[in-house]
Amino acid sequence: MRLPRKILSGLLIAFVLIQFIQPVRNLSNEIPSGDITKAINVPDKVEEVLKTACYDCHSNNTYYPWYSGIQPFGWLLAKHIRDGKAELNFDEFGAYSLRRRISKMNGIKNSMEDETMPLRSYTFLHSNARLSTNEKALIIDWATRTEDSLRLLN
Repeated sequence: MRLPRKILSGLLIAFVLIQFIQPVRNLSNEIPSGDITKAINVPDKVEEVLKTACYDCHSNNTYYPWYSGIQPFGWLLAKHIRDGKAELNFDEFGAYSLRRRISKMNGIKNSMEDETMPLRSYTFLHSNARLSTNEKALIIDWATRTEDSLRLLN
């Protein structure tokens, strides 16, 4: 009986201690000069969908849910944000080369078509980020048209 109690006490102490190790927050108050809306044409409806379903992980400003302050959930969220921004950052899209912009538009289209984005683990807790069939079609159409127009510049 004593060993399980010691293990449980040790786990509780470890859980309390890790709460003091908070990840850096992805917050920015500035309006980015490289934002995608300044670099290419993004219709209002598309922008609304992107901001609702994508910007938390793919921009320099994240809305943090209540559970983000509880570790290890905060660490997992911080990793998702780092990975998302490394793959595509809408706030820095204007700094991308033309070739990279084309590639990112193709990636957006493919991610919508194969339904790998937004992540299921994200939409599980953020129901507003679940995309309807019409919203997916809107994003796919926009990404395809944008990719085609960028290719003409290439």
